[in-house]
Amino acid sequence: MIYKSFVIGLARKAGKIMRANFSLGMKKDWKSDNTPLTITDTSINKLVIKEIKKNFPEHSLLGEEESMMHNSEYVWVCDPVDGTIPFSHGCPTFMFSLALTRNGKSILGVLYDPMMDRMFYAEKGKGAFLNGKRTRVSKAEKLKNKMINLDADLSFGKIFDPGFRDALMKRDVFAATIYSSTYASSLVACGEFVAEIYTYDKPWDGAAVKVIVEEAGGRVTDIFGKEQRWDRGINGFIASNGAVHEKLLQLMRVSLRKNGRNH
Repeated sequence: MIYKSFVIGLARKAGKIMRANFSLGMKKDWKSDNTPLTITDTSINKLVIKEIKKNFPEHSLLGEEESMMHNSEYVWVCDPVDGTIPFSHGCPTFMFSLALTRNGKSILGVLYDPMMDRMFYAEKGKGAFLNGKRTRVSKAEKLKNKMINLDADLSFGKIFDPGFRDALMKRDVFAATIYSSTYASSLVACGEFVAEIYTYDKPWDGAAVKVIVEEAGGRVTDIFGKEQRWDRGINGFIASNGAVHEKLLQLMRVSLRKNGRNH
């Protein structure tokens, strides 16, 4: 595939902007969904549009802050700063995320943590890599004493029963909320976390995760356990090491039923 040097080079350019702009007391605006927006988000999104126009003018881009859509089987899906909440509040847990989808299937992805210089990359069928070395998910089959990220405080979520987090805690799970689905998912891909649970509909928070975690040996489905397209709104996702996936789906089904959400 011809895209590897392009996406890694673009990720490094984005990372340079993030590092230069990361500081305490950062200026931020607030979007209609009550999430922060910084000049870094918009600058990187514009950079990605510019580079895709230049290199792949026939392709589309679906970006969190700005898109460039036309009739194409190839759609790039980008989150310029995944983790703007921690980024804009002085916490270094954020990533650049970019995926290439073909007819809705994620075929290539890059996740870059510029603060730790961790570059995750995967192409469909070719394995996942961290800084050029093969990376794999954990082999853990039990949830006890394992790390899971809940990409929102699910006890306050609209589609979850308030007991969902409690159900995890009773199983001695370390349930974190770091406000970056890709950051947590990259830790799934390298075996540190066993799962990331994401409950929203934003495809840019999971398109790169899909190919990277699965190429690392894990599993990524929507919250109902089904496959989905990644170039449009999604039904959330669970990204796991695969071995604990069904256990999490069982807990999810209980919670969803309590809220009248069967699918």
